[in-house]
Amino acid sequence: MKVKLLFFGATAASAGVGETEILLADNVRADRAFESIFAQFPNLAKNHDKKSLHFSVNQEYASGSETINEGDELAVFTAVSGG
Repeated sequence: MKVKLLFFGATAASAGVGETEILLADNVRADRAFESIFAQFPNLAKNHDKKSLHFSVNQEYASGSETINEGDELAVFTAVSGG
């Protein structure tokens, strides 16, 4: 199935793209989907500690247990700070 994938900030620089579509297996959980993203974008894992990254599914923070569906929007980003 196809899903939209967005990278923000430093993750976009590491991935070499800000937005793309990727193919995932049907009924995949978010944690497996994000492992697939790391496999498809090796510089992402190379340049970032996975624990420092955040993920969202359809603009909501992902815990990893969400089921990804055709057409969903996934995002990868670093911690946001400001004041």
